[in-house]
Amino acid sequence: MKLRELAERLQCRLEGESGGNVEILRVAGIEHAAPGDLTFVANPKYYGQLATTRASAAIVGDAMPDRARPPATCALLRAADPYSAWARAIALLVTPARPPRGVDRLAAIAPDATLGADVSIGPLVVVESGASIGARTVIHPHVVIGRGARVGEDCVLYAHVSIRERVVVGNRVIVQDGAVVGSDGFGFAKQPDGTHLKIPQHADVVIEDDVEIGANTTIDRPAVGETRIRAGTKIDNLVQIAHGVTIGQRVVLASQVGIAGSTVVEDDVVMAGQVGVGGHLRVGRGVVAAGKTGITKSVGPGEFVTGYPGIPNREWRKASVVFRHLPSLKKRIEELERRVTDLVEKLAEWRTPTGR
Repeated sequence: MKLRELAERLQCRLEGESGGNVEILRVAGIEHAAPGDLTFVANPKYYGQLATTRASAAIVGDAMPDRARPPATCALLRAADPYSAWARAIALLVTPARPPRGVDRLAAIAPDATLGADVSIGPLVVVESGASIGARTVIHPHVVIGRGARVGEDCVLYAHVSIRERVVVGNRVIVQDGAVVGSDGFGFAKQPDGTHLKIPQHADVVIEDDVEIGANTTIDRPAVGETRIRAGTKIDNLVQIAHGVTIGQRVVLASQVGIAGSTVVEDDVVMAGQVGVGGHLRVGRGVVAAGKTGITKSVGPGEFVTGYPGIPNREWRKASVVFRHLPSLKKRIEELERRVTDLVEKLAEWRTPTGR
């Protein structure tokens, strides 16, 4: 694709008119780029590498200062949001391999399953009775679609994904390798003799449109009610979402987040890696939880929480400063206690008749 055409399609401002007719063939990181490659810089600390890159063009932010301009051999595509422009450029320049349309002869499809137009179903896929798969959906090898499950249009399910019985998956959903949607929730009733009676988990799981679910993530079904992931939410690898949880729209959950049962996470929440959320809580709209935060009580809208138990980030930063000084503070307190004890003893001696 010509650079000028690429700039138009990305809605970027092209700087370096002589480079408008350059053919852009690939995308590459700034250190490894070669002629014909497009690279990008979003972080100011990498501006200096623009002077040495061999890329034909680079996507940069509108705010990049002129002093950071690369040599004339590297054209610039100015973007208000360079990271998003880079994502769109990859989509334009990289064509992912799509499996052939149709059903592989080694797939096992129930006679009453429904397959939409132009689906791609790989070898050793199992689609059980009453299940349906929407048009243009791609099912990679070893995927299992349970009885009565519904998978929408334009979805991609990678190898070893399990969509359990009656789970509903919307349109344009991506499920990465090894994820399990609709596994039994962790529900047991302790008996007088100390054993644990399993509570059957037979209720619904609904994944709405444009959700992405990371590799080896698990989303559990409840005994009653439903577990629901709302539209546009993005879930990283190794995330656990327990039974009866509701996740709002456009939520972002990074790796190893764990959310306990019956909790509600409202729209636009961001949870960094290894955040843990207790059960039966509500996390308000727009909350941001820093990595390793433990949320043990409900959090109001728009808060930024950190630490365990999670507290407002500003308070946590102040507390963390104090924490680093605790050993020296302990010594000072012990010294003050010793001095106070000495003063009390001297005062007691002074007050006695013999002390006067």
